[in-house]
Amino acid sequence: MESKDGTWIMYGVSEDDPECLHTVDELIGYIEEVGFLPLFRNEIPGFSVEERTTEKYWWSEDAQRDPWVWREIIARRGDIAYGKFFHNKAGFISKKWFPYFANYRRSGYDFDARWDDELASFRQKKIMDLFMDDRIDEESDAEFAAEKPESLYDTELLSFDIKKLAGFGKDGEKGFEGTMTQLQMQTYLCACDFRKRVNKKGAEYGWNVAVYSMPEKLWGYDHVTSAYGESPEESWERIVKHMDDIYPIATEKQIKKVLK
Repeated sequence: MESKDGTWIMYGVSEDDPECLHTVDELIGYIEEVGFLPLFRNEIPGFSVEERTTEKYWWSEDAQRDPWVWREIIARRGDIAYGKFFHNKAGFISKKWFPYFANYRRSGYDFDARWDDELASFRQKKIMDLFMDDRIDEESDAEFAAEKPESLYDTELLSFDIKKLAGFGKDGEKGFEGTMTQLQMQTYLCACDFRKRVNKKGAEYGWNVAVYSMPEKLWGYDHVTSAYGESPEESWERIVKHMDDIYPIATEKQIKKVLK
């Protein structure tokens, strides 16, 4: 998708094209097959949801046919991670491939370790503090954590609430969108749902808003960090080798631009 003279242009395929994906289940199957896939057209020809769907149904709000709605359905199901994972732009990573992206993008660091080594910004920490449970100090809390460790990753928040609770906004920190993008690119956060905001009377209003969580909420800490045993460079080489297999037309420069 790109803008020309103020008009957005989509680069889709016809409905009868053999490569056209017609349903959200077909898209899920394709993502599982290739492992990871950007939402919109990029430097690698054909490597996007946009280029494997027909453009006329985008933003139609038809859940059966609209890929923009499909992304919400996929995020909500939790079988595939959705977020800004590809050169600061949105896309999908399967459960199988996420640990390799996490190991490479995080350089083997959990966020708290990244902060301790002064590799994370204060803005990033203000956001991640909302998702990370630092209260495992008392013996009772430690016992609870040992019995139910995934409870430490249960937090999920609307983007609007993250911005407010982390102190971003008119009189606070700047650069909220950029900081959220950085945390997604580093695989510390992903979109786990899309919901409407709720007013003081409990009524929903407005457009659907992204809900974020740590990917550990989707699949557990052990799975997300399961590639920490290999070096980040090995994980990157594994990703590149896979790209060579599924998209042999992609050049080294293109792969680095989209995936690195």
